[in-house]
Amino acid sequence: MSNRLQERLGALSATRLKGMRRGIEKESLRALPDGKLALTPHPLALGSALTHPHITTDFSESQLELITGVHADVDSAIEELTRVHQFTYRVLDAQGDERLWVSSMPCGLPTDETIPIGRYGSSNVGRAKSVYRMGLSHRYGRRMQTISGIHYNWSLPEVSSEEYFALIRNFRRHAFLLLYLFGASPALCSSFVAGRPHELQPLGDGSMFMPHGTSLRMGRLGYQSDAQASLAVSYNSLEGYAASLQDALTRPWPAYEAIGIRNLGGDYNQLGTSLLQIENEFYGTIRPKRVINPGERPLHALRERGVEYVEVRLMDLDPFETVGINAQTMRFIDVFLLHCLLSDSPDDTPQEIADLAQNQHLTAARGREPGLKLRRNGTEVTLADWGLELVGQCLPIAAALDAAQGSGTAHADAVRAAAAALRKPDSLPSARVLAAIENEHANSFIGFVRARSEQTRATLLDLPFSAAQQAEFEQMTAESIQEQKRIEAADTMPFEIYREQYVSPARLGVPRSRTAVAA
Repeated sequence: MSNRLQERLGALSATRLKGMRRGIEKESLRALPDGKLALTPHPLALGSALTHPHITTDFSESQLELITGVHADVDSAIEELTRVHQFTYRVLDAQGDERLWVSSMPCGLPTDETIPIGRYGSSNVGRAKSVYRMGLSHRYGRRMQTISGIHYNWSLPEVSSEEYFALIRNFRRHAFLLLYLFGASPALCSSFVAGRPHELQPLGDGSMFMPHGTSLRMGRLGYQSDAQASLAVSYNSLEGYAASLQDALTRPWPAYEAIGIRNLGGDYNQLGTSLLQIENEFYGTIRPKRVINPGERPLHALRERGVEYVEVRLMDLDPFETVGINAQTMRFIDVFLLHCLLSDSPDDTPQEIADLAQNQHLTAARGREPGLKLRRNGTEVTLADWGLELVGQCLPIAAALDAAQGSGTAHADAVRAAAAALRKPDSLPSARVLAAIENEHANSFIGFVRARSEQTRATLLDLPFSAAQQAEFEQMTAESIQEQKRIEAADTMPFEIYREQYVSPARLGVPRSRTAVAA
């Protein structure tokens, strides 16, 4: 650990460390017992996907997103995520035989055009959400959008926007470590790649894999696009990042102009024809975030009020964990993010940005390959050596967190487990997934995930769930439905005017002046 890193750690008070906050957003497809996508609408008993605070949908009507509040400790975040799962499974169980698919890579998918897009009611804001998803389907295809993952939202008190961007630069440099340690999608159903070029190898009948893969979700088959590959977004400052995003949100893109905003029948194809329809379309392993006001654009909120937290976006669902992630993994992420914040973080360069993209693809496709080398500062270093170096620097940070939070040795244990995994790749989730597929499920990806999904469903339905907890969730369901009706009743503006105003460059905010930044 460098002296500077040690000094910065020493300057962090226990009060600030105890002020660390985290929350989880977890996506999962609804699947049938045979491993096919459930094509039913979002269950009404789960409430309004537009307004429910904890249960919504992501891209597809068949893709649930379960959300926790903000938590001062890891255990309470896991407990809340578990309760949201319990209620969701009770609803699914009462209505039929659906279950949540426990892998990031999708279940058996129907033809692309029959994958249902999320519906959010008749209000302008609800229609805009559906039109945005229609745009995604035209731009990238619906299959890609059914990939699911976990987003980890994280903050620390008294961190400036400049410091959050320094954290983001280091996170992008070292993200390979999280992909290696926690990637859990080395295989997939061959229906996902039907008709697409790929490097996958066949694995039994109907399954494909990468022998040393960690996270196909974060590789070339995942959230990728030629249009976005043309974006060289810099994270050297809020102003530079905002300018890059503003350009992408306002630059016409010929392929999307050809799609048009509406089809010949007058139905909407997309919100706009620029490279990005809205900010959320920009895919990255981590995002700077700020809670927005109703109707406010995320970029405007960032420019006006600065970065409030970061959203880590590269975590796969772990099919061996009941809610897709466990407390030890979350503690490692907390330590890792603190390391990113406290370490020196030089500005990124176009060459480094290109190297980091290559490192991500190599780790996703071949992370467990013995001797695999990544690019660092213009030279090559083995993934294992670089990873062990980072993990070694994390140990004092973990000890400081344990001392501040009174968590015994929980954070240090998480870091030691990461070091052990770097030395023993067979213990990684990605290796365990492949071993289970091969040894227990006759090389069937669908067979493996079906079994894990059924076991997870049984586990969650067996957990105690009080009448009071059930009543609390039922009340949230009712309140969310009423809130959606209220929003719909209050709408007076024609949707086309709403759309034009929403995508207007004027809504993106103005760059803050140098004097305002200095102040």
